[in-house]
Amino acid sequence: MTDPISDLMIRIKNAYLAKKKDLDIPHSKVKESIVMLLKKEGYVGEVVVKEQKPHAVLHVELKYNEGAPAVTGVKRLSTPGLRNYSRSKKIPRTLGGYGLTIISTSSGVLSDKEAKKKGIGGELLCSIW
Repeated sequence: MTDPISDLMIRIKNAYLAKKKDLDIPHSKVKESIVMLLKKEGYVGEVVVKEQKPHAVLHVELKYNEGAPAVTGVKRLSTPGLRNYSRSKKIPRTLGGYGLTIISTSSGVLSDKEAKKKGIGGELLCSIW
């Protein structure tokens, strides 16, 4: 797999489109921090790390609002072949602030609002709405 973050986002989007209740994703620290940020922002429900052989798995419960999925779209902003960086003042807003831009900073994985508040820029990972 060449782009695990893109794989994570598409798995979440496809699970919502298939009206699944939960989802299992191969574990990594970056994926865990992204999913925890999505939980904090209200896009997914509970997140549990299951220790399994040969490697751990992230178990994510999906969240629906009156039957409508919490996630309707995702867009990968930075790819392994073309990295996309931004200063704190130039971080793009997703859907005029209704969506979420996820940024990898020196302080960890943050949302666009948190990064602007702290005045930290970084690599733009993806947008979700």
